Amino acid sequence: MGAPVTMFSTVWCGYCRRLKNQMSEAGIEFEVIDLDDVPGKYDAKIMAASGGHRTVPTLDINGQLYVNPTIKDVKAALSV
Repeated sequence: MGAPVTMFSTVWCGYCRRLKNQMSEAGIEFEVIDLDDVPGKYDAKIMAASGGHRTVPTLDINGQLYVNPTIKDVKAALSV
């Protein structure tokens, strides 16, 4: 079974780095997909969830997308 959280991210995103650190500190397993490594592959999915923007971080938690969530939002979505 894979990680319960997938983070759509980029290497240049400061918000992504912060959330990655917070999730690691909280012991939350996650997989990272760097959108710059897969141009266009997930853009439509993320843009549909974010009102037409390619916003990162966007997290997929059990099929639900969370756009630029806080660590509190992530924990609530996981019921941690």
